[in-house]
Amino acid sequence: MTTGYWERDDLLRKILDALAAAGKNLDALTVADLAPADHFHGGGKKATDRQARLVPLPPGARVLDVGGGLGGPARTLAVEHGCQVTIVDLTDSYVRTGEALTARLKLSDRVTHRQGDALRLDVEPGAFDVVWTQNSGMNIADKERLYAGFARALRPGGLLVIGEPMAGPVQPVVFPVMWARDQGGSFLRPPDEMRAVMERAGFRVRVWDDVTEELAGPSPTVVPPHFAPRLIMGDALDEIIRAQERNRAERRIVMIQAVLERSA
Repeated sequence: MTTGYWERDDLLRKILDALAAAGKNLDALTVADLAPADHFHGGGKKATDRQARLVPLPPGARVLDVGGGLGGPARTLAVEHGCQVTIVDLTDSYVRTGEALTARLKLSDRVTHRQGDALRLDVEPGAFDVVWTQNSGMNIADKERLYAGFARALRPGGLLVIGEPMAGPVQPVVFPVMWARDQGGSFLRPPDEMRAVMERAGFRVRVWDDVTEELAGPSPTVVPPHFAPRLIMGDALDEIIRAQERNRAERRIVMIQAVLERSA
């Protein structure tokens, strides 16, 4: 999948206009105000908060957020948990928009945005205490390389904290999904295979939770205009959510949140 699938023109203006229409004060935005518009992943901020509860995040923890998009999770980790977060995302419009939103909230000293490839992480080995990722690996076929890169970025004993859609016991997946129009852009594997890939990369599982039902999304009729899925996917969201509901109900896609520790 190229970044063309994700790129959006004038995204910052669209987000700010939608927030203003929803009654938010653009001159005094908070992380909570932004949350509907900048958590572009399954379960939204509810999923971010649940994932953060899986592991203690001490103030000052160095976090690498891979595929961090518009930066909602990173800003949450910075404000609510005192973390120093570096975001790497492939999509230029997300990086530029996220950086502007971070600056608007005066968080640029705690959250850094970089454009980069998850398979070619340009970071010092062992530089991070936590690698954090939410719904970022679905377009990536080479899982082995992905998780090996995560392990290199972490210090010994560092933590990988993930939320990831995976292939359920019933196949095939019904398309379109949020990350792909068809099978050519989607590379899901079953949870047991994903766990094995991570373990071979040097990780030990601490927590492995199936949160498919707990984080089930809303129906298309209740996604307001200022929510990230609607802002980014537009009218295409309705068909995506119908397919999403079927994929969840029929166990074609499952959602896993997990914490893994890098071996010393």
